[in-house]
Amino acid sequence: MVAILLGNGFEEAEAIVPADLLRRAGIEVTLTALEGLEVKSSHNITVKADANLSDLDADKLELLFLPGGMGGVEAIQSCPAALELVRAVYDEGKYLAAICAAPTVLGALGLLKDRRAVCYPGMEDSLIGAAVQKGQGVVTDGKLITGEAAGSAFDFGLKLVELLKGPAAAQQVKNAVYYRG
Repeated sequence: MVAILLGNGFEEAEAIVPADLLRRAGIEVTLTALEGLEVKSSHNITVKADANLSDLDADKLELLFLPGGMGGVEAIQSCPAALELVRAVYDEGKYLAAICAAPTVLGALGLLKDRRAVCYPGMEDSLIGAAVQKGQGVVTDGKLITGEAAGSAFDFGLKLVELLKGPAAAQQVKNAVYYRG
């Protein structure tokens, strides 16, 4: 299962596009709110989450995904339970993905030391200890996947599909949505 953490102010494209692509590949995705099931995005779109963080069964996770959006990232950073989950997923060697501003959460937790990563341009100093890959849309380093920005959402989502289900599944989804990127 993939859990996507949603805090108020999350970036819609960075959360919903990968969620859609993953679900098209037959991967179970749980939109997970930090608190309450209704979460307001950075552009005032209200999304109803599938579950609350407190209800999430972390043992069933294959991948934890943090979308960007400054408000959403700040909400994750100020939620001890979310930070504990991020660290646990990393420590257990499961997939951990973050896009745009969200890789800064990983940097603050010290999870990027000597790892290749990318984030929203101008925030690279917050990728503490990382080998920053400026200008890359998606960077994979072992089970750590980072993305640059909303414009990378399709490539990022397809990379997650590839990692969880293989290249053929990613190609099938790419063809189904007529993605040409």
